[in-house]
Amino acid sequence: MSRRCELSGKAVISGHRVSHSNIKSKRVYRPNLNTVSLQSETLGRTFRLRISAAALRTVDHRGGLDAYLARADESELSPRALKIKRDIEKARAGA
Repeated sequence: MSRRCELSGKAVISGHRVSHSNIKSKRVYRPNLNTVSLQSETLGRTFRLRISAAALRTVDHRGGLDAYLARADESELSPRALKIKRDIEKARAGA
């Protein structure tokens, strides 16, 4: 399982740990990933996703998983999240 948010695409990045004497050594910045269950109102299903805490706050702010995926850029989404987005679009078009 990769350390990448399934909704926002946040991933591990590298940088430097800088000491008081300005000596730089490599370090890793990892996203704060949580496994959560999110409900889709359109599909009437629950999906377990591994997303960052920032993405979870954004999902709440936008009004749920369906609203988040409607506005999300497809290049950032994981293949699973992209499939959920397309299923929601099909269900809305059929209704």
